[in-house]
Amino acid sequence: MLYLINIVKTLINQCMILEDTNNSIITVYIMFIVTICLQMEFAFWLVRYFTSGLLFLLGLKAPGLPRRPYMLLVNEDERDVEHSVPLLGNSDENQSTWKDFGKKVRLLVPYMWPTGNALLQLLVLLCLGMLVVERVINVFVPIYYKNIVNQLTDGSSWKTLATTVCVYGLLKFLQGGGAGASGFVSNMRSFLWIRVQQYTNLVVQVRLFAHLHSLSLRWHLGRRTGDVLRSIDRGTSSINSLLSFTVYFILILETFLPSILNLDAFACIIFPTIADIVIAIVYFISNFNAWFGLIVFVCMALYLTLTIVITEWRTKYRRDMNTQDNNAKSKAVDSLLNFETVKYYNAEFYEVRRFEDAIMKYQVSEWKTNASLAFLNQTQNLIIGLGLLTGSLLCAYFVTEGKFQVGDYVLFGTYIIQLYTPLNWFGTYYRMIQNSFIDMESMFTLFTEEEEACFGLFQVGQSGSGKSTIIRLIFRFYDVQGGCIKIDGQDISKVKQSSLRAHIGVVPQDTVLFNDNIRDNIRYGRVTATDQEVEEAAIAADIHDKIITFPDNYDTQVGERGLKLSGGEKQRVAIARTILKAPQIILLDEATSALDTQTERNIQASLAKVCTNRTTIVVAHRLSTVIGADVILVLRDGQIVERGRHEELLEKGGLYSDMWLKQQQAQDSDSASDTETKDRKSEKLQPQTSTAGHKGH
Repeated sequence: MLYLINIVKTLINQCMILEDTNNSIITVYIMFIVTICLQMEFAFWLVRYFTSGLLFLLGLKAPGLPRRPYMLLVNEDERDVEHSVPLLGNSDENQSTWKDFGKKVRLLVPYMWPTGNALLQLLVLLCLGMLVVERVINVFVPIYYKNIVNQLTDGSSWKTLATTVCVYGLLKFLQGGGAGASGFVSNMRSFLWIRVQQYTNLVVQVRLFAHLHSLSLRWHLGRRTGDVLRSIDRGTSSINSLLSFTVYFILILETFLPSILNLDAFACIIFPTIADIVIAIVYFISNFNAWFGLIVFVCMALYLTLTIVITEWRTKYRRDMNTQDNNAKSKAVDSLLNFETVKYYNAEFYEVRRFEDAIMKYQVSEWKTNASLAFLNQTQNLIIGLGLLTGSLLCAYFVTEGKFQVGDYVLFGTYIIQLYTPLNWFGTYYRMIQNSFIDMESMFTLFTEEEEACFGLFQVGQSGSGKSTIIRLIFRFYDVQGGCIKIDGQDISKVKQSSLRAHIGVVPQDTVLFNDNIRDNIRYGRVTATDQEVEEAAIAADIHDKIITFPDNYDTQVGERGLKLSGGEKQRVAIARTILKAPQIILLDEATSALDTQTERNIQASLAKVCTNRTTIVVAHRLSTVIGADVILVLRDGQIVERGRHEELLEKGGLYSDMWLKQQQAQDSDSASDTETKDRKSEKLQPQTSTAGHKGH
């Protein structure tokens, strides 16, 4: 194209040198050369297009790329992953991303408009104003280019020519080299928009993170960590892309035009592009003739229609690619979090194969997505090339007939290319907007997850009697559907969960620590506590002496989920947390189950001191730990079958008494076994002479 422009430039200069009598001959000569160049360029373009299309067809038959998933992956329940129901929901793969578009945008609009920040709001308005300025500049650039060519051809005065050239140079500086792609206005708009984009990204991530923490325990027990984290990561990245492409249009048009003009959201998205096309058609009809308007209309209509149809067709491939990506990342996270179990069963090769298979399935979907994108780009190039060729030939013909000036040909070529540039960007924008909404679907699902207003009481089977369930009900992980739980006569379902939980301390049966040092893990019970208070809590939990034996003392890292510590050490850290929190109500869920007898006795003494003047609810299997309780509730199959003090329950001779006798017999048996073992060890340690003398006697 640059070669063709140089030819036209040289021929125009020759026209200015020759006499007026020869101008008509030279003009015909110019148009002939231009036509030949255009035909050569179109021929080369066709060769490139059909070559690329042939490569695309060959790629469909390429070996090593299966047309369906490589193999079925089996999860823990031995069900096909392909048919399992994902946690975050699975949208219909053929469902249009524009469904519920207005609802999605209204969910994002509060994050796009920086409420309460006047400076950022001013930046948004400035960016919108710069968009208007860019559109005005795009209209005047080709007009001034035409004026320069005509003034050079007509031999206008230097003053007039210099003024036109200066104005054109200023407009190009503001516009940039590619219809606003890198001009002063575009760069300033991008620079000013950085703070707004950062604001949106921050608010979305923080609110989503807070929303996830507000969801019920049931939801968290069923989630897949890798899936959720990948959805958040891809969703926030897509928001950044979406803001770059659509915020200026969606924020204004989707909010106001649907209510005013009764347009749907998609019409508002493409409104600016259609406006540019209408302006171009009107301009060509008024300044050229109806044929040029018809060419622009047909090409633009075909371009928009095929872009939308093919992009909608590609949606299923993008969704499937996201599903496979989530699946691969979820498998990786789950395997790494449970690496100890993997080692126990020597399953490293199995886990690597599962991850490899997941990646291969992702790559199959990725290939389909990229191949369909190549097909879309080739279709767009074909429409643009045919439209440019048809219009250029028609314009060249009118120049040879004397109906147009050479500047008109230059104006047409410049304007049509400038019009194709944003139209080509429309295809990119449309595709990227759709991809962004597909990537955000899982994140939208997370946002729409609601806190449970109520939850039915668990039907506990043979494996448990419901003791831990009561702990969760008191802490309001679940709300009862029938009846109520009262503290000091007040229904706990009527108070805020944060207020209730601030007065309750829990030592769970299975303690999980953060991958941080011991001091900060204990301080988690009260984040404002001093180092001295942390150490006092550790002393009360009988873990201080153990901590100071570590190389880094309280700065020792506990590892992922606290795996560097033993079960008893983790349990004592959890007890220290609760002691540091100093709540009014303490819930102990098998708090000493992982401790040896001596450590348990030490902690029991500490807990007795901490629980003084506090309501304490203890869940225990070892009945020796609840002998001093004011009230003992005996559960069976989710029902309270006995209640009373230790002595009272023994006198009744019921379930509690049977459990007590069985545990005492088991302890006596263990004690006898330990004594026998010690005796055998003592016999083995007797001198050999004594044994020999005994045999001889």
